[in-house]
Amino acid sequence: MSRFTMVVAVHLLLLQKQKVLLARRFNTGYEDGKFSLPAGHVEANESCLAAMVREAKEEINILIQPQDLQLAHVMHRTTDRESIDFFFSCKIWEGQPEINEKEKCDCLQWSDPQKLPTNTIPYIRQAITLFQQGQPYSQMGWEGEAKKLS
Repeated sequence: MSRFTMVVAVHLLLLQKQKVLLARRFNTGYEDGKFSLPAGHVEANESCLAAMVREAKEEINILIQPQDLQLAHVMHRTTDRESIDFFFSCKIWEGQPEINEKEKCDCLQWSDPQKLPTNTIPYIRQAITLFQQGQPYSQMGWEGEAKKLS
């Protein structure tokens, strides 16, 4: 019998002047044309902090120190697969954010977290909203399980 595994992802809430940096997905096959956060999967033998530092450099060409990342929110999601998403906020970095993966992203945009674009991916919107409210954990996609248990 194989052991259960799930996808682990990290997402960056890059904050500046009461705004958060969003990235519009392009040509990825997942939620293309919608806004997300700079993000990626944690690789084998890699910590979440190391993955976030790596993804920030790969996706938006900025340098972040692990000590400048704050755990902002954790989300456990299920769709066609289960995933756990770690959202880190950051207010200190080196460099100017720019699209570094033009084949996956066609726009970077600073947005007011209270007025996110309508085409923001729903789980990203939920995480940003709950981060603003100070809620550290949420779930998405488990509604059917809750009904089964009652």
